[in-house]
Amino acid sequence: MSQNLLVGVDVGTGSARAGVFTRDGKLLGRHENPILMRRTDANFAEHDSEDIWVSVCLAVRAAMAEAKADPADVAGIGFDATCSLVVRDIKGAPVTVSKDGEDRWDTIVWLDHRALEEADECTRTGHEVLHYAGGVMSPEMEVPKLMWLKRNLPKSWARAGQMFDLADFLSWKATGSLARSQSTLTCKWTYLGHRSPGWQQDFLQLVGLDDLIEKAALPEVASPVGDDLGPLTEVAATQLGLTTNCHVGAGLIDAHAGALGVLGAFAPDVDTIDRHLALIAGTSSCVMALSAEDRPTTGVWGPYFGAVLPGVWLNEGGQSATGALLDHIIRWHGAGGEPTRERHLAICRRVMELREVEGLSLANRLHVLPDFHGNRSPLGDPFALGVISGLTLDSDFDSLCRLYWRTCVSIALGVRHILETLNTRGYAIDTLHITGGHTKNPLLMELYADATGCTVVEPLTPDATLLGMAMVAANAAGIYSSLDQACLAMQQGGTSRAPNAAARGQFDRDYRIFLEMLRQRQAIDAMS
Repeated sequence: MSQNLLVGVDVGTGSARAGVFTRDGKLLGRHENPILMRRTDANFAEHDSEDIWVSVCLAVRAAMAEAKADPADVAGIGFDATCSLVVRDIKGAPVTVSKDGEDRWDTIVWLDHRALEEADECTRTGHEVLHYAGGVMSPEMEVPKLMWLKRNLPKSWARAGQMFDLADFLSWKATGSLARSQSTLTCKWTYLGHRSPGWQQDFLQLVGLDDLIEKAALPEVASPVGDDLGPLTEVAATQLGLTTNCHVGAGLIDAHAGALGVLGAFAPDVDTIDRHLALIAGTSSCVMALSAEDRPTTGVWGPYFGAVLPGVWLNEGGQSATGALLDHIIRWHGAGGEPTRERHLAICRRVMELREVEGLSLANRLHVLPDFHGNRSPLGDPFALGVISGLTLDSDFDSLCRLYWRTCVSIALGVRHILETLNTRGYAIDTLHITGGHTKNPLLMELYADATGCTVVEPLTPDATLLGMAMVAANAAGIYSSLDQACLAMQQGGTSRAPNAAARGQFDRDYRIFLEMLRQRQAIDAMS
């Protein structure tokens, strides 16, 4: 049999997933394994990158077994991951990023906010690189984390010889290649993909990272998404249960892989791709808007050149806590408990029962600002705080359900705030393509249409993020002539939901209140 199978790997915040696909995008097998994360402080979160690699290998082997696939039939593999920072020494051994000095913890997780002060310092430079990062540096980007590492763990900095975004680390483990993806470097390391040279050395000097290129073993030029980085090494092939005839594609940040999986089909018509927004929604949420030209938007990351598709610009907005916020609400409330999937669904069922009586006006004096972990977009304020207005002494299960419902409303209104901001910059967004864990939440899926006024498309593929990586793998393996062609051939379509016109008045009112609460929070903060 010829090599017609492809493997996509997606490493999220809590797990590593792998999927085996046909060359036309059909998922044959999928498996997921948990990964470790250590939280020593509210602002600190760390991974063990070796644990992640082991989980990836187990996930690939299990997905291959489920698909009943022959390793010899796999032509390509691609890795995406969260934008977490991995630190290694010159020989490739782990270097600690932890205050306790344990080398096992060599990865600063994307959501780690230890570098808030460093991020603010980057913003105050006013350097041109900020023009391509939404005007504000986020602590979730790598430069502030690197600054923190150099200042607070000088021994680790002295030992470091290689530093990676997590997706690039996985490609390195697979191939030994020190190449870095344009997705990771452009979006998180202040590399300007549309410039030559891409690295702005004067900025790195301004923030005390003049030795970064050498310390991190960074290339002068990033590799385009989907580029062939070479075949698996013998060691990696054995660990993954594949062969050395399998080629590895330059990967992406995880949310960008989801955007590729749902928006890649529109790549041949780049002039109208700006009507479509990808919403990759899980623990946090990312919104991805593509366009033929750069559209700088304050408070929205980017514009990034070639970060998802070669030659196409990306603007990336997001909400730092969405699924995590709903989990928090359940844990926090006296009638809550552990936020299991069953608990979420029980709350959703009860909300629907309450709405049968009270309609969309359910708990309409209860309002939430969802910025419990800062506002990534469009305010670009990592110091922003969540707000709840309208609480009573009620503490029973129904009061939890009402608060959960209104928190869901606030999450959807946050997306509306982002897309309306984008539309002031030349976009004409009227369609949301949603993938990730939120597709399993019926309240959110309804609200994403009704509260934004957009048509919502849910992909037919069981995992659009893994499909995006299979597209990358297909390009690296040479099955298609370009990444655009791979996306077109492998896309799976989706089911559409139009907004409920009768709900418009309720959510327009809620949105006016949402904006007023933002203004009031800013006024109160100014008094502090």
